[in-house]
Amino acid sequence: MRRRVLIADDHPLVRDALRMAIMTKFPGLVVDEAIGIEPAERIVRAHRDIALLLLDYQLPDSDGFSGFFRLQHALGDVPIAIISAFDDGRIVSAARAVGAAGFLSKSQPLDEIAAGIEKLLAGQTVFPPAVGTSDDLQQMSARLETLSSAQKRVAAALVSGHLNKQIAADLDISEATVKAHLTAIFRKLRVPNRLQAILAVKPLLAPDADG
Repeated sequence: MRRRVLIADDHPLVRDALRMAIMTKFPGLVVDEAIGIEPAERIVRAHRDIALLLLDYQLPDSDGFSGFFRLQHALGDVPIAIISAFDDGRIVSAARAVGAAGFLSKSQPLDEIAAGIEKLLAGQTVFPPAVGTSDDLQQMSARLETLSSAQKRVAAALVSGHLNKQIAADLDISEATVKAHLTAIFRKLRVPNRLQAILAVKPLLAPDADG
């Protein structure tokens, strides 16, 4: 078993509660904490023995699942579980669709959270009971899963309204690479253009957004 769990949450009380739940059940684990995506990325670069990331769905430097994709890209196959105070079924479904290993509610008792973390560390997935989603959304979820890690990051930036130049700067890639990713995204999502791609994946990548 790897020896570290990383908590990315901007609320000190939440971090304290999660650390307590982990240390009580797994006293041998090291718990690292970050208040945002960027500091979490620094911790990931510094340590290669991270076993699990507990990621707050809403962080100041993250829009929708954009932060999830950044850390997924950095962590590779390390499981990421979303933790949130919002138990909206759309967010739970979206977390499952984008490849999260689990969804933990901040309203759960600490012993339930600890039990969920134990399952996640054992390689299991942890989600609330399934909620109904439309056939169209299920189909788009399946298509979204075919995107590469880099393509998911571009798709998330697309939903945030970023233009190619800004996406290239944010992801530290060339505009030509962005265009190549967009071509692949349109093909895999089976949409003809940028607008249709945004409309198709916005319910998944920004499920709590209006409209």
